[in-house]
Amino acid sequence: MSQGCPDRESLETAGGPRVGSMENKAEVREFLMTRRARITPDQAGITGGTNRRVAGLRRSEVAALAGLSVEYYARIERGAIGGASSSVLDALSRALQLDDTEHSHLLDLARAADGVPTSGRPRRKAARPAVARISLQWALDSITDGVAFVRNQRQDILATNELGKAFYAPIIGDGGRTPNLARFQFLDPLSREFYPDWDTFAEMCVSIMRAEAGRDPHHKGLQDLVGELSTRDETFRKLWGAHNVRTHGAGKKRFNHPVVGEVHLAYEELMITADPGSILMVYTAEPGSPSAERLHLLGSWAAEQRPAGSDV
Repeated sequence: MSQGCPDRESLETAGGPRVGSMENKAEVREFLMTRRARITPDQAGITGGTNRRVAGLRRSEVAALAGLSVEYYARIERGAIGGASSSVLDALSRALQLDDTEHSHLLDLARAADGVPTSGRPRRKAARPAVARISLQWALDSITDGVAFVRNQRQDILATNELGKAFYAPIIGDGGRTPNLARFQFLDPLSREFYPDWDTFAEMCVSIMRAEAGRDPHHKGLQDLVGELSTRDETFRKLWGAHNVRTHGAGKKRFNHPVVGEVHLAYEELMITADPGSILMVYTAEPGSPSAERLHLLGSWAAEQRPAGSDV
């Protein structure tokens, strides 16, 4: 799992990924280069020719597809994206065949270069405290047949409903430091049992963090977490260097819970507008399915574990 990895200084000296760094020009350069490298001439609908020295498209080919001069595209790819118009960014997205999440990420990087926060409001100087509103906890507690929790940009679990506490017991543990989904994914060997599709979960986790970093490049807590995971886990470092981005959205996942076994759950991601950057995740099982029965069994098991007279 976590292996002995070189420290930050040796990584940067060796030309490896810039551990934990989110400096805008480098982010733009690496994002555009990795997007360009993945597209073949055939995919772009152009004649590739022979003796190609680069993976994917050449800069000149991207420039032609986007209707830009080679010199201007080269400046953008070097990180000078500040001041680029929306039409230029749209053209680049089409040329590089970016999906909706990647296009949004490119816009976020351009806003950061222009000094414009994504939200249109001044950036916070310090991280917001953990969610503490009792009304939000009431909302979580009202969800009784599914797993519900709130997480922030750096993958901290801030609050859960009762079933969520039982479901994420392997991550939450007995308390102490704030439970963190990314740390569990990459630094805890139990994650490979909890997540049967570990590789998929790992790529998803890092891609979501990449997108969050683009939206808020000055988030110190996220920077610190990326630095920690990059120096402690090789898989995280490679995935971070791939510059893939995605949103969570909705879908299905498979888990192997230590108490009730394998469950297949559908998930929905909901933004919490009162706490920018925080989201509500709800996992539910198809009614009447074996997974629904196992979630019900988990809830009964959790109730039996509570001390007599406890309201928690």
